[in-house]
Amino acid sequence: MSFRTTIKHLQCNRQTFVKSFSFARFNSSSPAVHPPRHPSISLRLENLPHLHDEDPYSHLKEDPIEICSSIWVKAFASLPNSSFSDLSYFLSKFDLWVLAYQRSCADLAGSFPPRHAIHSHVLRDLLSLRNAVINGKFSWNRKANQLIRSPNDKSRAHLISKRKLRAMLESDEPCFQDRIVQEVLLNVLEPVFEARFSLKSHAFRPGRNAHSFIRAIRSNFAGYLWFLKADLSEVLSHIDENVVMGSLEKAVKDKKILRLVKSALQSPRKTRPRVEDNEEMKKKKKNKGAMKKKKILNENEPKPDPYWLRTFFNFAPEEAAKVPSYGHCGILSPLLANICLHELDLLMEDKIVEYFRPSKLDSIWRDSINDGCHNPAWPEFVPASGKEKTRKMDYIRYGGHFLVGIRGPREDAVRIRKEIIELCENIFGIRLDNSKIEIEHISRGILFLDHIICRRIIHPTLRYTSSGGTIVSQKCVGTLLSVTASLPECIRKFRRVDLVKGDRDPEPLPCNPMLYSSQAHTNSQMNKFLETMADWYRYADNRKKIVGFCAYVIRSSLAKLYAARYRLKSRAKVYRIASRNLSRPLIESSNNSAPEYSDLLRMGLVDAIEGVQFSRMSMIPSCDYTPLPRNWVPYHENILREYIKLQNPGLYSELHSVVKRQGLSLPQEEISEIVWSYKILGSWHFKTNVGNEMEGG
Repeated sequence: MSFRTTIKHLQCNRQTFVKSFSFARFNSSSPAVHPPRHPSISLRLENLPHLHDEDPYSHLKEDPIEICSSIWVKAFASLPNSSFSDLSYFLSKFDLWVLAYQRSCADLAGSFPPRHAIHSHVLRDLLSLRNAVINGKFSWNRKANQLIRSPNDKSRAHLISKRKLRAMLESDEPCFQDRIVQEVLLNVLEPVFEARFSLKSHAFRPGRNAHSFIRAIRSNFAGYLWFLKADLSEVLSHIDENVVMGSLEKAVKDKKILRLVKSALQSPRKTRPRVEDNEEMKKKKKNKGAMKKKKILNENEPKPDPYWLRTFFNFAPEEAAKVPSYGHCGILSPLLANICLHELDLLMEDKIVEYFRPSKLDSIWRDSINDGCHNPAWPEFVPASGKEKTRKMDYIRYGGHFLVGIRGPREDAVRIRKEIIELCENIFGIRLDNSKIEIEHISRGILFLDHIICRRIIHPTLRYTSSGGTIVSQKCVGTLLSVTASLPECIRKFRRVDLVKGDRDPEPLPCNPMLYSSQAHTNSQMNKFLETMADWYRYADNRKKIVGFCAYVIRSSLAKLYAARYRLKSRAKVYRIASRNLSRPLIESSNNSAPEYSDLLRMGLVDAIEGVQFSRMSMIPSCDYTPLPRNWVPYHENILREYIKLQNPGLYSELHSVVKRQGLSLPQEEISEIVWSYKILGSWHFKTNVGNEMEGG
């Protein structure tokens, strides 16, 4: 048959071929589905360009953790303003794609699949996805024709209906292959920008969280009078595509990476449903509400979050509840939000230096911007200022919210707010009004992350060692920065999860979601919740009070639940039988021949009942007042910088010259000399090889 006749027959069967071929690719784990062919057509699926037989195991050559580590080392070893134009080299590493697949499966199915347990057909599909991304043939949100399937997708042996296909295309659930590409891009881009990000940013970053933010407030924001509390959450929900790409192109020059991110930033187009579809959806919702059945999980389907974790998620503060979402970027969106807001961080750091005006008459910051002039072991305390105050400001950001502390008059706070509004309009193209940037005085308290930042006037007695070695006691007056947990916010969150009612005098309600659970399971769930709450309020001054209130609510709620379940009528009877921490069993059998609870526990037929934690105030841990260093960085960044320093050959030559010049000395001898100098002279005096005596602070 001639070539023209072959093409003619191919066009006749094109629709059937495309349906069968796309279905075969969509169900790659099912048995092979071959399209109907004309007898004279010798076209095979194996001859298609993206289905060529390529061994994926030949591409598995390196450890993916070593690849990620090399990206981190390269990013932190480069200059802060350097750009990267060869990131496609890491994008072509197939081992990185396998790691991204494993992480995506862990997020979706709840289990991290071992590398040797991944099937060969999955590796082939993953290789085809990598090739499509590298060759520029990948497009986002291709739900009808995915190159790799989710492990939770059911294998179908027949074509899906139009209704199911339309529901799949219109659903908000992201594609599994998009999640893999996002994971790869995150592994490549995150180290590049983590080396450039400001120390003032604490959200959506590894090693930094709400706790590091609160500790930084406690250590660095003492002495400020006026605070600007700004809300830029509009940037997290929507931002101009050109703004994101402009910020991204300052560090990344790779065209493939930029093309991928730019195509992902485009928002998905959603078709407006017809009136008939809306009526059908309303009928279905009514039918579902009338007939609710328990959902049976599939074999690979992850279990839902436990009750204690879902309850804790409802306690998320307003500043931490919103997660950025841009187009099809998915898990890449928080990084892109920080990249855009990094421009604001740099400008605010410049304003901090411009605003600083030292005064010799003040008690702190008299000489330099980094000179606190107060006890670093007690950074919350600031001595009373003199006749004139040092003009200083500081800045810290958590996601789309930030705080600016100002030591100066209110007029400066108003002027700085106006400048910040102009900066946001120039950078992000958004116009903020005064309600988005509030000016508050420290005496009234500033609510941030469900913690209240305020101050107290105290009269402590300071003891220090003078130059002669004598201990001097001096009584002084000053302000103490206090960071306390907000009890009204805690009550409001408990009311949201239906565990209390009322505001001023909250009354605990029974924990109805745990009605059909055993006493042992219920107590263990609530103990995990209380442990998490105690850790969340770890750096609050009133940690004992707020955790004690949470324990009271949980214990009373469980007592009401057990009173209803075991028909004990009142909480007092529950406490009398199960004790104060509800650790004794409440089940009582009328049959005397039934075994006791202790016998069943010894035989392993029942679970041990844990007592509800923090039943007494003495059991609650106190606030953690460990000071945060002024230029604190996470542990992994310190390790990276130490590793990069050790890789520098000039370090060893410098150490060799120091040893030649000064000689070697034992650490024990140096420590004994330092201790003796402090004990006798009150300061550190040591002698060099030349014989000159030097003094250290």
